Amino acid sequence: MENQSKRNLTLFTLTWPIFIEVLLHMLMGNADTLMLSQYSDNSVAAVGVSNQILAFIIVMFGFVATGTAILIAQNLGAKQMKTASEIAVVSLGVNFVFSLGLSLIIFLLSERILLLMDIPNELLEEAGVYLKIVGVFSFVQALIMTVGAILRSYSFTRDVMYITIGMNILNVIGNYFVIFGPFGFPILGVEGVAISTTISRFLGLLAALILLFNRVKGGFPLKFLYHFPKKHLKDLLRIGIPSAGEHLSYNGSQMVITYFIAILGTQALTAKVYAQNLMMFIFLFGIAISQGTQILIGHMVGANEFSEAYKRCLKSLKLAVMISFCAALVFSFFSHQLLGIFTSDSEIIRVASTLILLTILLEPGRSFNLVIINSLRAAGDVKFPVYMGILSMWGVSVTLSYLLGIHFGLGLVGIWIAFIADEWLRGLLMLWRWKSKVWMDKSFVKKIPSRS
Repeated sequence: MENQSKRNLTLFTLTWPIFIEVLLHMLMGNADTLMLSQYSDNSVAAVGVSNQILAFIIVMFGFVATGTAILIAQNLGAKQMKTASEIAVVSLGVNFVFSLGLSLIIFLLSERILLLMDIPNELLEEAGVYLKIVGVFSFVQALIMTVGAILRSYSFTRDVMYITIGMNILNVIGNYFVIFGPFGFPILGVEGVAISTTISRFLGLLAALILLFNRVKGGFPLKFLYHFPKKHLKDLLRIGIPSAGEHLSYNGSQMVITYFIAILGTQALTAKVYAQNLMMFIFLFGIAISQGTQILIGHMVGANEFSEAYKRCLKSLKLAVMISFCAALVFSFFSHQLLGIFTSDSEIIRVASTLILLTILLEPGRSFNLVIINSLRAAGDVKFPVYMGILSMWGVSVTLSYLLGIHFGLGLVGIWIAFIADEWLRGLLMLWRWKSKVWMDKSFVKKIPSRS
């Protein structure tokens, strides 16, 4: 295992499967909605509302997966294989218990949750059906996320990619049968799509578990599924809870900013959606590089190779910023043609093109953040990025969005300037933190003689 890890742990071999995996999530994550649009507009709206609720729940599941990835990577770097396998089992047990509880709450309170969102009566029944079926089995998604985090930490990023590809293919095939009813298959609409989504996830989880137990040699102490050692649990929560808080804060700040944009009118809201749809494909590069870097730095910090970790972050940072800048430049050059795929409204295309132009400044800043924040987390420095992130999201992004976009009448351009200020301020603060080397004392594994 040691030789294999050493051979596989390069940024490229870790990153390209992550890139493909995240790209597939972006392309196929809304397969239910896209295929349902051929069936009923109301069904699309109903599933969209339900998915908003489920997306919030998935953020909650992610906090254990985040802690799992960092702790396992550090212990593997320190050659503490037994501890790494214990953490893997504990994280599966913890996320199963936690996600099962949340899944039951969604199932029991689905109608009340939808009523709180004040959705139209004509959508309530279908939204309720989808939320109940997908929601009660959402613990499966939590376990897939956790197994994926474990496999990535052991450097098996390609396995996670293959699982994602398989699940997406199965989901699309299932959707085709229940929406279009070929060969006399019953047309089940929203209910069928929910069942298709759930079955594809179950099969994905089964494949993930088989790969996990086959790939990772030395076995897993399954007794820890029901007996959680306090240290492992404490470390998972120390990393996971702050990370979850940051994600929730980000989602909350974006909801407030979306409210500001709604004040500007339907055209502004539509332009924002189309611009962000294109931007997703730009920051995809930053996401992949930052996740690959996190795995590498986790291993290096666990091995006390601090000098290598320090240099690796800065190299990844330069690469991510350069690629994001070039990608934003290309997308801006072809923005009118790309936006024309979505709409023929010349005013929406004009506004969204301006936003894509501003993305040339925005996306390098976002990549700046992604790489260094993930590096700090990998080293065990989890609180500083959260505190600075929350402060900047609300103090800079939300505040400036209102002042520039609404108060001073700059509209979406003002809001995008606020985004740029937020990303670059946080990025520079994170760079200062990384260069301070405070993170060198934050490792979660026992110190071993330095090899740097």
